[in-house]
Amino acid sequence: MLPIGPLMVEHRLIERMIDVLKIEMKVIQEKKEVNPVFIENVVDFIRLYADQTHHGKEEDILFRELKKKDLSSQHERIMNELIQEHVLSRKTTGELVEANKKYVHGEKEALNIILEKINTLVNFYPKHIEKEDKHFFIPIMKYFSKGDQEELLLEGRAFDRKMIHRKYNALVHDYETERELYSEKQKSDWIDYM
Repeated sequence: MLPIGPLMVEHRLIERMIDVLKIEMKVIQEKKEVNPVFIENVVDFIRLYADQTHHGKEEDILFRELKKKDLSSQHERIMNELIQEHVLSRKTTGELVEANKKYVHGEKEALNIILEKINTLVNFYPKHIEKEDKHFFIPIMKYFSKGDQEELLLEGRAFDRKMIHRKYNALVHDYETERELYSEKQKSDWIDYM
């Protein structure tokens, strides 16, 4: 399997979530209300799966290694565009979180911001995925030998194995910090050793 194989499989799940989000956007428009728990779950999916896991493998592994290669100007331009698109996704998701908080606290005008941010994500991801799948992933494989490709695939698998530990380590750390229970001696790099 090419190292882009898992990334393309992940795209299919992201597309399915975007389809769900499109339907929910219509429900929100019709009912003029938001299910805040649904928004929290979508945000969790986007942040953990689409961004930290998927974009994480792209940026921390694939793009890192591509930056070491003598890329064509077209491939370098596309890679830089993709990085900026990841930044846009993070920013939009953060704005969705803030709008959802405002909505939960009774600011009904936040409904329009929620719809705007959902619409941005619904329009963003299909174009972003198409750019990666059809115009970037396959052509850039020529920069890597078979051995390089196998190394990228193995590093991606290791990256995925650590993700659940990163998520819940961060959750516990946040709660410890809120309750002033966190100390430096509890900090460790054990996840990196997995």
